[in-house]
Amino acid sequence: MNQKGLLTAWNDAKGFGFITPEGGGERVFAHISSYAGRGRPVSNRKVTYSIAKDAQGRLRAGRFQYAGAAKVGASMAPGFWVAFAVVLLFFTTLAGLLHQGYLPVSVLAAYGGVSLVSFMMYWIDKQAAQRGAQRIAENTLHLFELCCGWPGALVAQQAFRHKTRKGSYQFVFWLAVLSNLGALGWLLVAPEAMSFRQQLGFDLSKSLQPLIW
Repeated sequence: MNQKGLLTAWNDAKGFGFITPEGGGERVFAHISSYAGRGRPVSNRKVTYSIAKDAQGRLRAGRFQYAGAAKVGASMAPGFWVAFAVVLLFFTTLAGLLHQGYLPVSVLAAYGGVSLVSFMMYWIDKQAAQRGAQRIAENTLHLFELCCGWPGALVAQQAFRHKTRKGSYQFVFWLAVLSNLGALGWLLVAPEAMSFRQQLGFDLSKSLQPLIW
């Protein structure tokens, strides 16, 4: 980041704005996917940025963040802490079920492992978006979210400010979350899931059914 300028005309709803170079000249387009700082960008803040080109060869900010005092004052987006709290509550619940013998360690390990993979995939996709490189397919991200990776994806979305403003993506994401939780509930209590519980190593002497029904 060897350029300095002022972030102007920032539209937070659409996630883009323009940077006016410190020494004057044509404004440079800046997109939220290229923001490398904390929180959300705000207009009329000094920034440092690099120069890149989009697919059409037009100049844009390859990566930008606040500079000086603005950088120090930036904080993590509130949505990150909400997401972190939700995920922490979810894993605490799973750990409690494990401790009581209602859940095998394999299920907790699956959520933890796939969530870590999902988190890393979001980071890789965000880096690719900033460089204009090949992206990870959205269907691939959704597949990992559905297969127990949604906790990691939820935290990654807020930590990297990635995929949070795309309504169609969020709709499918939350559909994947609900589908996964529904499948987990079915696995834990449904009589029809007995064979699956046996394969996964559930303690069949204990069951959540008396607590639910």
